Amino acid sequence: MSIEIKMPALSPTMEEGTLAKWLVKEGDTVKSGDIMAEIETDKATMEFEAVDEGVIAKILIAEGTDNVKVGAAIAILAEEGEDASAVSAPPAKSETPEPKDDQFKGRPEPTDPNKTGSEAKPAERTLTQAEDHGKPADAGTPAPSAGGRVKASPLARRIAGEKGIDLSGVTGSGPNGRIVRADVDNAKPGAAAAPAQAKGEATPVAAAAPAPAPKPAQVPDIPHEASKLSNMRKTIARRLTESKQQVPHIYLTVDVQLDALLKLRGELNASLESRGVKLSVNDMLVKALASALIAVPKCNVMFTPDQLISFKRADISVAVSTPSGLITPIVVGADTKSLSAISTEVKDLAARAKDNKLKPEEFQGGTASISNMGMFGIKQFEAVINPPQGMILAIGAGEKRPYIVNGELGVATVMTATGSFDHRAIDGADGAQLMKVFKELVERPLGMLA
Repeated sequence: MSIEIKMPALSPTMEEGTLAKWLVKEGDTVKSGDIMAEIETDKATMEFEAVDEGVIAKILIAEGTDNVKVGAAIAILAEEGEDASAVSAPPAKSETPEPKDDQFKGRPEPTDPNKTGSEAKPAERTLTQAEDHGKPADAGTPAPSAGGRVKASPLARRIAGEKGIDLSGVTGSGPNGRIVRADVDNAKPGAAAAPAQAKGEATPVAAAAPAPAPKPAQVPDIPHEASKLSNMRKTIARRLTESKQQVPHIYLTVDVQLDALLKLRGELNASLESRGVKLSVNDMLVKALASALIAVPKCNVMFTPDQLISFKRADISVAVSTPSGLITPIVVGADTKSLSAISTEVKDLAARAKDNKLKPEEFQGGTASISNMGMFGIKQFEAVINPPQGMILAIGAGEKRPYIVNGELGVATVMTATGSFDHRAIDGADGAQLMKVFKELVERPLGMLA
């Protein structure tokens, strides 16, 4: 039976993508794990791999095609023993948009009334890769087994083995109850998956209808050039709009004297020169913010509708500007890393971010963000929180200013730092305490090295 290969969701925010390049052609034989194509998501260009074995019978979506919806058929795979030349493309589907976020999961899908049995609908599979965060296509069917053998994709079996998960207790969401990557990711080691909603049982639908999309602005009759929005730019626009509409921001600003930090940076760079490491001011500020978050744990949090999540580690997202837009690669555990390790990691992450080579786990997550616009001469600004994080720190330029030094008016190198806090999760007093600790660490930088 032919297998319908679908556009996978390669990140939690991905709704559509660009099929940038096919790495296989019609007639090629593929096996599980073979890299088949490159997909441009909302954040990066990533490879993805085959789950099943067979022959590429037909490519349905040409490379370079934009706005391919997640779940859309992109190719047909002929299984072993099947005549690939006899496989035809599936009939065109209705233009009615499919429900999102599994809203109608469990309802029977429509079939062609002129076909019955195995002809009613081809078997469906999804492609995945090492960072697949795809949504289950049809959850709720226990994984059937033949002779005690659980049906699961090779990738799901490998990940289950690494995590110590018993697949016999996992509910499969793939075709015919097959266990796929998403099922294993959601299962807990040593425990059975939570019972899924029974087939045919409708999920309640929210009563409120979504607000109509605003009409596009009228382009004035002025000479201009129009550029198509990239997937990344669309995602940035959507997420930042949601942040300002849904997250009540509170802004707290401090002036910070940099002279001691600059002196220490010079001494450290002299000692690190033989290792090819050169610390930037921003590397040291990443460390200072991470240390401050551990010292003030009430700010190292995430708000959810019914929970306040408090993190035990400070993962700092560092804003990096790329030709496609802003992306925030993450320095994991910055509170425990040395300054040289942070510097090396930030340079590597920034370089790969500009080449669209980051893996999803390298830019998804983080407990707080830092955005530095000092290199552009910006004195002070207020950054937009990157949900679901609880805060972001905006760093301005260090400049010579009149300043009280040791009780007397003098001249010092001073920068302005502004913290944006999610007021649902972080009280003003707690945010002020974080800014105070951050200021102390920067002005007495040996404290962050202890």
